[in-house]
Amino acid sequence: MRFRVDTHFHTKEKDMNKLEGKVAVITGANSGIGLATAQRFVAEGAYVYITGRRQSELDAAVQKIGKNVTAVQGDVSNLADLDRLYATVQQRHGHIDIVFANAGVGEFVPLGEISEAHFDKTFDINVKGMLFTVQKALPLLRDGGSIILTASSTANKGTPAFSVYSATNAAIRSFARSWILDLKDRQIRVNAVSPGPTNTPGSDDLVATEEEREQYRKNFAASVPLGRMADPDEIAKAVVFLASDDSSFVTGIELAVDGGLAQI
Repeated sequence: MRFRVDTHFHTKEKDMNKLEGKVAVITGANSGIGLATAQRFVAEGAYVYITGRRQSELDAAVQKIGKNVTAVQGDVSNLADLDRLYATVQQRHGHIDIVFANAGVGEFVPLGEISEAHFDKTFDINVKGMLFTVQKALPLLRDGGSIILTASSTANKGTPAFSVYSATNAAIRSFARSWILDLKDRQIRVNAVSPGPTNTPGSDDLVATEEEREQYRKNFAASVPLGRMADPDEIAKAVVFLASDDSSFVTGIELAVDGGLAQI
């Protein structure tokens, strides 16, 4: 008896990377979710432009990413900084395929103690900064491109002393719904990713001491059905999905990557 041996799986070339040849812009990529996503994007074949406010952290991020990356220091709430970012992209690549508008800040401030400065800073970076990050990208963004916005599970859950931050994330969720209509003729997809509690330098900065951080981590982990905080790379993998053709018929959604927190 003769057996047919199919060796196709031995000789098959490795599947093409999900973001092969794509050009991506990632704001707030000097640490945390932004940095983890930049690493994932490059591993999947993309060239990334990253931004952050602190040059030393940006330099360290470039070293960590290793290749196919350009860092442009800037603050997303400063429109001149955004213009400089996109001028750099225009000069070097001439187009963008993916925008991951990820930069954001938050502080615990209870109602009764909210200052105008706290309100202005949070909305300037999280809402104004996100809006103009996307709007100023549009002339360079290819038709059929992907825009991903970082929101948060706090948009859907009440959190003590976090009302201003939570309100900015509700605005971000609304942006995704509206912008898919504004951009429908260009077939540009817009989606929001909503992380739950995630182990990042930004989350650590919410409290002052290591003892408080430990308690904060325990409290958040206890509130999550999966019983722990997320690793930034777990969020990054979801962003790769939204950036790639794997999600070609997905637009306007809020993808909760929160261990089930917003579902209960």
